[in-house]
Formats: sequence, C-alpha cells, structure tokens
Amino acid sequence: MTPNWFASVMGTGIIAVVAAAGPQTTALHVTAEVFWILSATLLLVVGTAHLHRWVGRTDDARADVHDPAMFPFFGAVSMGLLTVGAASGSAGRALLGDHPSVALAAALWTAGTLLGAVTYVEMVRRLRGGYPADPVPAWLMPVVPPMVSAATGAALVAHLDGAARVAFLALCYVLFAAALAAAVAVAVPIARRLHRRGLPRGPVLPTLWIPLGVVGQSVAAANLLGTVSHRGGLHAFGIGYGVVVGSVGVAGIAALTVVTLAAFVRGLDYAPTWWSFTFPLGTCALGATALGAALGSEAIRAFGLVLWGVLCLVWAAVAAATVRSLLAVPANAAGEDGDVPGVRRRFRPVAPTASRR
Repeated sequence: MTPNWFASVMGTGIIAVVAAAGPQTTALHVTAEVFWILSATLLLVVGTAHLHRWVGRTDDARADVHDPAMFPFFGAVSMGLLTVGAASGSAGRALLGDHPSVALAAALWTAGTLLGAVTYVEMVRRLRGGYPADPVPAWLMPVVPPMVSAATGAALVAHLDGAARVAFLALCYVLFAAALAAAVAVAVPIARRLHRRGLPRGPVLPTLWIPLGVVGQSVAAANLLGTVSHRGGLHAFGIGYGVVVGSVGVAGIAALTVVTLAAFVRGLDYAPTWWSFTFPLGTCALGATALGAALGSEAIRAFGLVLWGVLCLVWAAVAAATVRSLLAVPANAAGEDGDVPGVRRRFRPVAPTASRR
C-alpha cells in the first residue's frame, strides 16, 4: 500500500484533535473518542499494509521513494503518526488513562517527528538539485511535518519541567521556523506555475487545499506554543501571527470553496485526492480554536467549531466515496500480496503534468 493512503489517517485523526480542543460537551467528547479510535485503527491497517509492501514488494516500495510524484506523500506517513499521537494524548485520555495516553502521544510524536525530519531534509535536497517534475501543491507534504510536530508538541510541553521544558519548547519553535521557511520557499514556484497556467482541473484540483494545511497548522502552533510558554512576547507573537495569517486563511477558504463547488457543478469525479479536502480544513479549525482561546474570543472559537462541523460533513462524503470506490473493484482483482491493482491505481498520485489544462 502506497504512502498516500496515510492521508485518510490524517483526515480522520484531525477530527478527534479539534473535537478534543473544543467546548467540553458530551457530544464533542464522544465524537473525539470515536474518531480517535477510528484513526488509530486506520493507522494500524494502513501502516501494516505499507510495511507489507516494503517486505513483500521491496523494489516497488523503493521505486515509490524515487518517484517524484509519489515521494512527497511520504510526508503523510509522518503526519498520520503525529495526528494520531495528538488525538491519543487528548481524545484518548479518558479511555487510556493519563500516563498511558501521554506515553503513547510522546512515542508517536517522536516517531512522526523523526520521519518528518527525514522527508524534510530529503525534499529540500531534491529541490536544491532540481526536482524532476513541475511544481504542484503536493510538494508541501514532505516539508510540513515539522510544523505538525510543533503544534502537537505543545501539549507535551506541559508534562515537562525545568530545563527539559525549556529545551523542548525551543525545539518546537525551531521546528516551526524550519517548516515555515521551507513552506514559503516551496509555495513560491507553485504559485508561479498556477499563475502561468491557471488552476488545475480534475483529480488534481483538491490538492489546492494543501497549502491551507500550512496556514491552519502554523496558526495553531504559534498560539498553542505561545500559551504553554507562559511568555508574554511569545503569546503576543502567536496572536499577531494568527490574526494576520488566519485572515489569509479565511480568504483562502472562501476562494477555494467557490472553486471547488464550481468543479463539482462541472462534474468532479472521485479520486483519492479528495482526502486533501479534510486535513487542511481541520488544521484551519484547530488554528481558529487555538487563536480564539489565546484571544479569549468566543466568536473565533465558534468559527473554528463551524469549520469543524463542515469538516465532519466533508469527511463523511469523502469516506463514503472511498468505500464505494474500493467496493467497485472486482474481488478477483487482488494481487498475490493482497494489494488490489484497481485500488492501487485509484490511490496513486496523479502525475504533475496532469494538472495542465
């Protein structure tokens, strides 16, 4: 199973993370637990299938690493681990207990952060050497994980004391800065290409939402870290950053909603890239929730809750479409290793050249 399947883990887990960060109501609490369990189950299933690919089809797995269209999606593996880890430490606390939930969150954070560092460094190296493909929004996938580490690491800061707390907080800010710098550097050629050739159509169009993931996650990270730092300057930075970048995010959501609805009116067939609608929207909901809490603004927190509600509807539509797609594959199409050729083709990233008009 190829790494882009981990996008479903991300899109499912973020629902639990945002629900756990929202108002303390029974409905949100139950929803958070349900989606935490679901995302953890997906992580186990997808992770096992991906590991089986490395063991049973090593050459194919290695080819994924060298494939310029597939490699960016290895960032989804890291972010899947980080998202489920964050959900485990929040939504899973009541079921697991305080210490086990924190231990699991820390373990998944460590694994996700280390893997994210690898994809980050490798993507930067490939970009400096001249990436053998046209710029596409998916290029952000391998450089964004450190930002997710920064945002999810904020919850772990509270469990540390003294020098360890200061060092870990500093590490999270380093991850924040590194991810932001790389994301801006990668976004520039992507924006230039979109300006020259216009917006993509077909299965590539949903990936336009990926940059919003950087926006929402960075707003969340800046404010969550600012809050746990107990430093006036860092708290003010988080609010200022959140107001400015969050405003850009709101405009982006509005514009992309119009573009996406127009695409559905024209007829947008299902593709696994539909999962690109979920995680970015979830990070924006999380960013609004964190900014609202930092500002003490119920209006902004309510906006985050609205985005979360929309996310749940979008997730339901994408999940249903995915299940229909999987069920449409003939039972006798399964390969010798349990992979389904038809499914693999559906979940293989579209080559960058497919985004041309």
